[in-house]
Amino acid sequence: MTRVLVDDRYRGAHGIGRYAAEVLPRLTVPWEPLGLNGSPFSPVDSFRAVGAGSAADAVVYSPGYGALVRARRQLLTLHDLIQLQAPGIARWKFAAYYAGPVRSVVRRSGVVLTVSETSARALREWINDDTVEIVNAGNGCSDAFRPGADALTTSDPYLLFVGNGRAHKNLDVVLDALAAARDVRLVAVVPEREIVDLSARAMHRGVDARVRWVSGVDDEQLAELYRGAAATVMPSKLEGFGLPALESIRCGVPVVHWRGCESVAEIVGDRGWSVASPDDADEWSDALVRAVSAQRRVDPPEGYDWDRTAAIVSETIGRMPG
Repeated sequence: MTRVLVDDRYRGAHGIGRYAAEVLPRLTVPWEPLGLNGSPFSPVDSFRAVGAGSAADAVVYSPGYGALVRARRQLLTLHDLIQLQAPGIARWKFAAYYAGPVRSVVRRSGVVLTVSETSARALREWINDDTVEIVNAGNGCSDAFRPGADALTTSDPYLLFVGNGRAHKNLDVVLDALAAARDVRLVAVVPEREIVDLSARAMHRGVDARVRWVSGVDDEQLAELYRGAAATVMPSKLEGFGLPALESIRCGVPVVHWRGCESVAEIVGDRGWSVASPDDADEWSDALVRAVSAQRRVDPPEGYDWDRTAAIVSETIGRMPG
């Protein structure tokens, strides 16, 4: 009988952490923790001893990209390949990590999980091995993200950004746009460790008085921020899925996004405004003003259920031989 061991170290207020927190308790296959310490995001973690994970009858499941080459068989969830677009020397570091441990683990297992059709297409090209099965398990959305009882009526509306200050999140174009959209306010939910740097970016543009930085919110608090916003802004240049876009439209709140980010455009559809350029601050400024003026609400989409995602993950684990 196959023994399922889960690398359950993926915790935190980030995409993979939230995915792990929702999926792992819903798995229908019997499993136990792999029992490792340290960070699964460290490249040197790949070569550590994995205890029972190296046994002949074991399958190790990881809800993230942390490859463990000493595991006999490991199923990874590769949410995206964004790290391969990292700037400077980081790109070469991640390129070596993905080309080495990650690709080796995926090819040896013969199957890999992902979260969207956009990511599935990117993985197919990157893996370059037609024998590897790519399973799109999709993503879910917490029940906290639901429409409010009342329509939005406020004389001082704001726009909401949920993410971080990394280059692919493209927050700078929104800060640039605020310089021209002088009556628009922004609430930005970001990691606490980034607030000093992000505040300096806003101050440099002279918009700091119209930006409120927020961190450390739970799902219910975040949902309240979505429901209070005129729209959510998601200017990302690259996303494997785009969870803030889903959370926003599940709350009935439209999204302003760059149309070239396929995964976000796939989620939003006609529930918002698409911008043609990721870098044209004037175009973004016009879109922000339109969004604030409209104070529009949208019908939330069906699907995106964590139980469904966990069921697909469980089925995939269950048919992997030990």
